[in-house]
Amino acid sequence: MTQYLVPAQASETEFTEKRSTFIGHVWPVESEEEARARIDEMKKRYHDARHNCWCYLLKDGPVRYSDDGEPQGTAGQPMLGVFQKEGVTNVCCVVTRYFGGVLLGAGGLVRAYTQSAKEALDAAGVSAVRRWVELAVECPYSFLERVKLACTAQGGMVGEIEYAANVTVHALLPEESAEAFCARMTELSAGDFAAMELGEVFRAAPIQR
Repeated sequence: MTQYLVPAQASETEFTEKRSTFIGHVWPVESEEEARARIDEMKKRYHDARHNCWCYLLKDGPVRYSDDGEPQGTAGQPMLGVFQKEGVTNVCCVVTRYFGGVLLGAGGLVRAYTQSAKEALDAAGVSAVRRWVELAVECPYSFLERVKLACTAQGGMVGEIEYAANVTVHALLPEESAEAFCARMTELSAGDFAAMELGEVFRAAPIQR
């Protein structure tokens, strides 16, 4: 099974350290051109900031970073390290610093840029891009919550729910959990209803970390 992690969405965070303001942005990106466009966008938006440090990391592609005038090794590389440690790819991050007049020193800068990148990633959340089995379960309304719970217990994601005479729950299950989920549906209903496989999809879905 092939799986990789990406940011679930774009995010923006901000904190202040010794009067310097650090604004962190994270985006999911699919190409170097897209990453560069995000960086250029932030440089224009925060043109009056002292530094716009950045990094991006692409699956099977380039890895780039910049300290943008900060002492070498104190900004771009520590930011990049956050995503490498978390195993997240296809990501672009820009941390903007408005200098507050107090020097942080090399260690303080590393900590601040690392914190900003990590907070931005936490705010974005993480999705797993992987192969999912799409299933549908038609059941009585009284079973709805139990079907949803069984789905999430197997690492799955509850999708669209159709309400009619019965309720139909659409779910995405990791391919290695689909069989167990189907068995659980048969067990839960004593054979009165079952999960029907609709196919497979390869897509990103948010995960809990």
